[in-house]
Amino acid sequence: MPDIRINVGGRDFDVACQDGEEHFLKSAAAMLDVEASVLTGQIANLTEGRLLLMAGLMLADKTAGMEDSLKIAEGKLAEVQAELETLKSSPQEVEVPIIPDAVTDTLAEIAARAEAMAAKVEEKAAS
Repeated sequence: MPDIRINVGGRDFDVACQDGEEHFLKSAAAMLDVEASVLTGQIANLTEGRLLLMAGLMLADKTAGMEDSLKIAEGKLAEVQAELETLKSSPQEVEVPIIPDAVTDTLAEIAARAEAMAAKVEEKAAS
């Protein structure tokens, strides 16, 4: 078991950890040090125990807030996934606009008239 020296709130501590866990211990100690540094800047002459207790409580409060946010996000994700599954499993009707036959016939008639007029103009222009 390696011994690691960590600094929390300006105070050094020797802590033992499992092999390979040093990085996690240092990361956790850095988080605790951030909270402890806030406290030592605000309150003078904190005992070691009170400093660690308060810093731990501040971290616990942040963690609880994050857990609440995570639960809300997981709930929203579950709703979206359920809606997605519903949409995937039920066929959706799509309305495709259809041009009525009367409009198509009228456009064809107008085109025929325009061609006839163009032909007459060409005849007159040629003579």
